[in-house]
Amino acid sequence: MTQKLKIPSPLVSLLPVLVLVVLLFFTIRLLGADALGGGSQVCLLLTTALCAVIGMGWYGVSWKDIEHAIVNNITGVSTALIILLIIGALSAAWMLGGVVPTLIYYGVQIIHPKFFLVSCCAICAVVSVMTGSSWTTIATIGIALMGIGKAQGFDEGWIAGAIVSGAYFGDKVSPLSDTTILASSVTDTPLFTHIRYMMYTTVPSILIALVIFTVAGFSHEVTDSSQMAMFTHGLAERFHITLWVLLVPVVTGILIARKVSSIITLFVSTALAVVCMLLFQADILREVAGEGMSNAEALYKGVLITLSSSTSVPASSPELTELIATRGMGGMMDTVWLILCAMCLGGAMTACGMLGSITRMFVHLTHKLAGTVTATVASGLFLNLATADQYISIILTGNMFKDIYKKNGYESRLLSRTTEDAVTVTSPLIPWNTCGMTQATILSVPTLVYLPYCFFNYVSPLMSIIVACIGYKIVRPLKKNKE
Repeated sequence: MTQKLKIPSPLVSLLPVLVLVVLLFFTIRLLGADALGGGSQVCLLLTTALCAVIGMGWYGVSWKDIEHAIVNNITGVSTALIILLIIGALSAAWMLGGVVPTLIYYGVQIIHPKFFLVSCCAICAVVSVMTGSSWTTIATIGIALMGIGKAQGFDEGWIAGAIVSGAYFGDKVSPLSDTTILASSVTDTPLFTHIRYMMYTTVPSILIALVIFTVAGFSHEVTDSSQMAMFTHGLAERFHITLWVLLVPVVTGILIARKVSSIITLFVSTALAVVCMLLFQADILREVAGEGMSNAEALYKGVLITLSSSTSVPASSPELTELIATRGMGGMMDTVWLILCAMCLGGAMTACGMLGSITRMFVHLTHKLAGTVTATVASGLFLNLATADQYISIILTGNMFKDIYKKNGYESRLLSRTTEDAVTVTSPLIPWNTCGMTQATILSVPTLVYLPYCFFNYVSPLMSIIVACIGYKIVRPLKKNKE
């Protein structure tokens, strides 16, 4: 019989978290948004080493136990890593296949000055759902909308708030989003089960935001919308805009509704988008491939480059050029690297008993449903503030509360939903968080200036608590799921 190990106190268990906070603070201060390219990963590995030293030196934990926990953690997210790579290929194929440009082309044209703010939020929501990336949405169509809104006389805080609200709606619910995949994977929840369950809190939150933006839009007098016409003209000039390419998102939606496996759905969607590239955007593929080869070779090379690596096709404006740039599977490697390093930290903290020690601090708040969800929201927000990174916060929140939810008889989808409600959407509201820092830099609007207008982002965690208090669609312990 193995000897029972001594469990670290909550104070000792929090030491690695505090060290991580300090390391991330200086790393993000020095590297900014580039911290995700390696700096944050090094911080995670250094903190992992600290956990191992504490566990092995003072609490009798063996290295084999730590290594086993790390391997188990990485195994648990292996499917998510595969999905992330497919998503990199899919997002590139959707862009250069004309799917996203067509959606933007028709979406932008529905904007009327009186409905600019609500349309701004809605367009960003659609684009982010299609791309799975709030960062890409904000850095591309968001920049264009900022210029249009300023030209029409809107306050920059309102414009940025509408953009961020819409962009993080898609980041939260899109099956292409890495945070959506990560939250479902960490909590052992099937991806589409996680997405469907989030709708009970996400749809009311975005509807509240859209109503507020609609009312606010009618209080402004606006003038020129010529920039909008220039933007749509640039898209039509660069791409073959056709409604046929919209069959791709339609088929993808059908597969999702029929609960087809995530990997199969994403693969089929990518393949259809590649067909659209070959049929409608052959000129762009040849441009990506370069000269000096036959037409068939150019098309084949163009597809390979698009799916695997970064592409940048010149357009009529710098904003449009940035919009249609893609990263492919290679662009997902920083996220994959970050997840692997975070899994190392989570495994080390688990093996050393630190996560268990920290979760026991929340036990007295988790006797009832509302208390459990509130504690999860508070923990997720705290970790977002402390670690300055949404990926790390999602992983730590999911790991800390997984056993508590299981012990109390609640479904894993409740934890995955609450984690996203608490972490994903609040990350851009924190000035020193990588998300807050990045969006403020891209939009040239300080985080604290747009924060009051990001209605979706701070209504979401409140909605999660409200729904928990009501108990709507939450399966109680010892009751069978009737859905």
